Amino acid sequence: MLTIDGSQGEGGGQVLRTSLGLSLVTRTPFRIVKVRAGRARPGLMRQHLTAVKAAAVIGAAEVRGAELGSTELEFRPREVSAGEHTFSVGSAGSATLVFQTVLPALLRTSTPSVLVLEGGTHNPLAPCFDFLERTFLPLLARMGVAAHAVLERPGFYPAGGGRCRIALTPAATLAPLHLLERGELRARRATAIFSAIPFDVARRELAAVQEALGWDAAECVPREMRSSGPGNVLLLELESQHVTEVVTAYGDRGVSAETVAGKAIAEMQTYLAAGVPVGEHLADQLLLPLALAGGGSFRSLAPTLHTKTQLEVIRTFLDIRIDAAAVSEKEWHFEVH
Repeated sequence: MLTIDGSQGEGGGQVLRTSLGLSLVTRTPFRIVKVRAGRARPGLMRQHLTAVKAAAVIGAAEVRGAELGSTELEFRPREVSAGEHTFSVGSAGSATLVFQTVLPALLRTSTPSVLVLEGGTHNPLAPCFDFLERTFLPLLARMGVAAHAVLERPGFYPAGGGRCRIALTPAATLAPLHLLERGELRARRATAIFSAIPFDVARRELAAVQEALGWDAAECVPREMRSSGPGNVLLLELESQHVTEVVTAYGDRGVSAETVAGKAIAEMQTYLAAGVPVGEHLADQLLLPLALAGGGSFRSLAPTLHTKTQLEVIRTFLDIRIDAAAVSEKEWHFEVH
């Protein structure tokens, strides 16, 4: 049985989620200690516990320590099975991270799956539904995986209550993906999503985008949605020939619309200046499917601590070589052999 140190790297839930996913793929039992030791509130929170339970259902696993607040966990997978499953976080914890926990195993099955996920769909500490739908899943499609995602209702922090449905048909063999250029620019969009808050917040966010980035008014659209509680997210989307980058910033009580927009604008400006196809958040999401495919490469920004942690956990479970090297101050090259 492998022993995983949950405090390594960024010391958060990524270590647990990737360990669960690769344990299912390799059928390797593991024990993780110091779960989320790098966080202010260590141990399993609701979204992490839901991820554990989802992995246990998918892999008919024997689990010990699956309790709220637990800092140690043992996981012994057996047979992985596809099918239709509903997993509910029961809070605003990220539903998309639950999906990413079980995704590696479902990519290795021979039959389709449908996942209904309830919880936070737009969470500041996780990929939002829009990123999943428009950035990540289209790249999986290029690797041979048919995936379709539908947002049935949004779930913002702190109320949660969101719901999405993802249908997944795996490929017999995952094709390597090489993402070295963005290609020609096809569209750019700014969407200010708001629920149960004044329209003026969205208007001011979009005005800031127009002023800072020079995007046209027609490219900047407010969108009101109904959810279980108030919420606001600004999405900046750059659709290129080979990849779509989605940048997010979330409204919060006491934070001005201009400050929220400024965060998204700064991240988009960094991405544009670097000239690379893969943004910093997409980088650690791509590593795992490329590792399962046994090959691939991409150009990205300098790796975050999150990405570095992902690399180390993948290397723990898989006998695979992943090179990450700086090409310049702004650009890194990643290659899976």
